[in-house]
Amino acid sequence: MTTPNGAQAERTGLAWRRTALASAACTVLLLHSAAQRHWGGTVIPALLAAGTSALLAAIGMHRERALRAARPAPPSPLLPAIASLAVTVTATSVVVFH
Repeated sequence: MTTPNGAQAERTGLAWRRTALASAACTVLLLHSAAQRHWGGTVIPALLAAGTSALLAAIGMHRERALRAARPAPPSPLLPAIASLAVTVTATSVVVFH
């Protein structure tokens, strides 16, 4: 049987993984678009999206490990803020370069 902390950690980890996977799918679409447009400046949003996907996956792993600890630490407000900034910068680059 899973403890409440284990179940919460698993749900949180799955949510972060789904978000990172969706971001990776968008990265693939941006790479396809950049290839269709003969690369150039359109590769910048794809590179930013790839970095954002990696960042989301790393934050998710960190958060899940923190929740699985015997005494979970309170969530850092800095990590979601960094993820939000990365997503915002990536989205802005899509608008500017596409």
